[in-house]
Amino acid sequence: MTNNPLVSFQNVTFSYDGAPVLDDVSFTVQERTFISIVGPNAGGKTTLLKLMLGLLKPSRGAIEIFGHSPEKARPRIGYMPQYVQFDPNFPVTVLDVVLMGRLGNGVRFGPYGKTDKAIAMEALAKLEMGKVRNRPFMALSGGQRQRVLIARALTAEPELLLLDEPTSNVDMAVETELFELLNTMSKTITVVVVSHDLGFVSQYVQSVICVNRRVMMHPTTAVTGEVISALYGSDVRMVRHDHGI
Repeated sequence: MTNNPLVSFQNVTFSYDGAPVLDDVSFTVQERTFISIVGPNAGGKTTLLKLMLGLLKPSRGAIEIFGHSPEKARPRIGYMPQYVQFDPNFPVTVLDVVLMGRLGNGVRFGPYGKTDKAIAMEALAKLEMGKVRNRPFMALSGGQRQRVLIARALTAEPELLLLDEPTSNVDMAVETELFELLNTMSKTITVVVVSHDLGFVSQYVQSVICVNRRVMMHPTTAVTGEVISALYGSDVRMVRHDHGI
């Protein structure tokens, strides 16, 4: 692991139509770490991810990903958005969805190549979804769909994986399985995940980025009741879930 940060925000400010969303944000993320972004609704969590991707530009400050602008670094990033919509009547298979992740790797027109399909199948295998590759995507359970969408992000062969609420609308057992999988992935790539459950993710991640217009980054062990109160503006209890880890 090098000392050069993989992600660097320096005095970044961002506003929507003049309304400040992020104010004077500075932090760094090192390679091969597992980081969680937490905070109240509309606090700026998704905005932070979109700035890393270069989908939004800061009003002020500098952002570097792999030492480059987010736009130049984007081919090295895998992204799973919070909301993904598919027409339930459109006959798209699991493999079709995962192959969409190859569209940023030179595929523009025509059929996918053998390399694309091999990478997609490898990603499905990592998520233990290879056996359902030919099933309709909409026929899957919520947890299975989340696994497929993570596989789609992995087909970009990313060095940085950004996931926005990947365990929304799934039960606790599925959430545990997915976070254990992401924890394993963080041994080889950097994983940044937005989550609403601070107590749960604290079992897995090394650091927490607390976002509520301003940003503070803490080691997981330093997330105290005072930190949570300052983040959410009230005495919110951090409930820990023990799963025998």
